[in-house]
Amino acid sequence: MQSDDTPIPTQDEIKARLLDAALIHVAFDGWTEATFRAAAQDAGIEPAMALALCPRGAVDLAIAYHKRGDLAMVERMKISDMTGMRYRDKVAQAVRFRLEAATDKEAVRRGVTLFALPQHAADGAKLIWGTADAIWTALGDTSEDGNWYSKRATLSAVYSSTVLYWLGDDSPEHAATWAFLDRRIDDVMRIESFKAQARRNPLLMPFMIGPDWLAKQIKAPKERDQDLPGSLQPRA
Repeated sequence: MQSDDTPIPTQDEIKARLLDAALIHVAFDGWTEATFRAAAQDAGIEPAMALALCPRGAVDLAIAYHKRGDLAMVERMKISDMTGMRYRDKVAQAVRFRLEAATDKEAVRRGVTLFALPQHAADGAKLIWGTADAIWTALGDTSEDGNWYSKRATLSAVYSSTVLYWLGDDSPEHAATWAFLDRRIDDVMRIESFKAQARRNPLLMPFMIGPDWLAKQIKAPKERDQDLPGSLQPRA
């Protein structure tokens, strides 16, 4: 008897097959139970195995689709030469890479609808935060205090508003979306510029002492507690 040398697929590989099969149905049925069942059947995956990999069915597949886009964005950032670019332009480029990684706009549209539901809103917020975190991490962010949170919160707002604009954009090569993105980042940069000026202004400086002190007390989560929202450090 000859041994079967065919490699056994990993769980990640099986889940990827399931996701690929699902994308064919998402445009018609959304991220629904019907899509999940059809994907399992098309991919030749037993329903029990599919549920073991995705206990929440299509919701878990929608999450996997978003994270796949994040990974594609990061990989593209690694091979792109951003030498000499302003930091705000690097951020804008990363957001653009992320949107271009979404090869199926309808799948994104259906995902936005799914994560707008109250029962899935927390998942959606976590995914957007994860995208912002992936961008800042890839850009080499070294902040360890409250700035770690403020950077990600601000970029989350920029990213989510840009996604909504992109979904309705039919301009050639999404030129209107990239212009919208630049305006949003310019707005953020103006706020940061005002804060920097306020710290140097003797009249406004007293009003910045409290917020600055608080920001320095908040620490970014450590590697071992990435799911935690951070912590206030005890006073020395």
